[in-house]
Amino acid sequence: MALLDEFKKFAMRGSVVDLAVGVVIGGAFGKIVSSFVNDVLMPPLGLLIGGVDFSGLALTLRAAEGAAPAVLWKYGAFVQSIVDFTIVAFAIFLVVKGMNSLQRQQEAVPAPPAPPPPEVVLLTEIRDSLRSR
Repeated sequence: MALLDEFKKFAMRGSVVDLAVGVVIGGAFGKIVSSFVNDVLMPPLGLLIGGVDFSGLALTLRAAEGAAPAVLWKYGAFVQSIVDFTIVAFAIFLVVKGMNSLQRQQEAVPAPPAPPPPEVVLLTEIRDSLRSR
């Protein structure tokens, strides 16, 4: 039972929950970027290059024989994965850069000065009172 309690304490720490949320959001973001690359970015790029569909680029290492399928080296899919990674990395870079600039702006705002101790306030009032006489 102690193992279960220890696991519960571990799983409910803030950092573990934050990591889980980040993984789920990252997975969804990865799907969006993959769709953007495959469906929006690569078709016009392939058209500019001469009608090349990157996902279909492959070298046949061994032709299909009977029931055995062909062995393909799919370098086009690899190129698309590199483009996916580059876009995801750049998007994460922009998010981190934005967060860092917000943090710097927050640090740049000076904190209001601490109020003086009551003794100093009382002495200031006495001084001001003596000056006014």
